[in-house]
Amino acid sequence: MPTHTGSCLCGAVTFEVRGDLAAPDACHCRMCRKHSGHVFVSTDVPWTAVTIHGDDKLTWYQSSDKARRGFCATCGSSMFWDPLFRDYIGIAMGAFDTPTHTKLAMHIFVADKGDYYDITGDLQQFPQSP
Repeated sequence: MPTHTGSCLCGAVTFEVRGDLAAPDACHCRMCRKHSGHVFVSTDVPWTAVTIHGDDKLTWYQSSDKARRGFCATCGSSMFWDPLFRDYIGIAMGAFDTPTHTKLAMHIFVADKGDYYDITGDLQQFPQSP
């Protein structure tokens, strides 16, 4: 079984994922853009497959009644999207050490995307979430 590792920019928060990674999606919603500074690209991973180290440096912000977002308290790296009441966590693709052996699958919440960029290519685009 493969193990994927990753961390924040400063290395205070690290993680391991056991198993293959699901194809990631790029979320263009307003909250993800604000949280990440652009587009939040993440893969959904079962909580049972994730081990996070450096919990004392991991800060959670509850951005809605449905989700919270995790970031490093030291360097500010946006790392996690946790849909409450679900058994998985979204992990930012940029936080993984390479290679991930994945390819972007789709764009979601494109109705909310920023006006400063275009989405090009052949990937599926959904106005909201599929």
